[in-house]
Amino acid sequence: MRGTAERNTALSIAGFDPSGGAGILADVKTFTLMGVYGMAVQAALTAQNTVGVLSVGPRPARRIKDELDALISDIRPDAVKTGMLYSAGAVSAAADAVKEHGLVNLVIDPVMISSSGKRLLKRDAQDALTGGLLPLALVVMPNVAEAEALSGIEIKNIEDAEEAARIIRRLGPKNVLIKGGHMPAGGGGGGHAVDLLFDGENFTRFSARRIEKELHGAGCVYSAAVTAGLAKGLTVPGAVRAAKKFISNAIRNARPAGHGRVPIV
Repeated sequence: MRGTAERNTALSIAGFDPSGGAGILADVKTFTLMGVYGMAVQAALTAQNTVGVLSVGPRPARRIKDELDALISDIRPDAVKTGMLYSAGAVSAAADAVKEHGLVNLVIDPVMISSSGKRLLKRDAQDALTGGLLPLALVVMPNVAEAEALSGIEIKNIEDAEEAARIIRRLGPKNVLIKGGHMPAGGGGGGHAVDLLFDGENFTRFSARRIEKELHGAGCVYSAAVTAGLAKGLTVPGAVRAAKKFISNAIRNARPAGHGRVPIV
């Protein structure tokens, strides 16, 4: 059921970064900048800043599920993204909500390890993710390291990324988008960041000139932008294209807000 005022809506189920550069705060800011009404449920808590992640803690799975049920019964999201879920309980709560409420346009950003090296997905939660949540996804958006973890192969170039995408798609998501920002030098992108979309039949490449900055929350913002595009009714390629343009502009204009990596929004 929709309210009396029709609005495109998007929901983030992800971790809380108090610095605002990543997690649900970055997601909701991105939704707003993309012209979509944003909502969020905290899946985990962190103590972090632009320099790094100090600690991570879970939230009770029952609490996550209760918040999702309460929210979705009132405001049904047109698209949903998951980010850092951390615990198997949070993964299951998100999967249960998607199935019970018949949610569509699920984007999974399989956040596993922070840029500073902190593990953000427990090992048992990774099993829950691949077995219970990935089969529900319209799009899964791993970076190179995450694609290697999900596929079990090393990615050195675009051809390796294509093989990894084939393997990951067998886990159940309809589309696999491997983000190329961390592709090794000489991996086929040259001076460009090339993202690879696989729909089960065709590969589509999305390229933008690489901008050399140490960034905080880039994956969160990119996946949130794709989610916002889907919420507005774009196709998957259309949403990725719009998100690629958005994040490229955001990176180009990003300025430091602390003493570490540069937040994007």
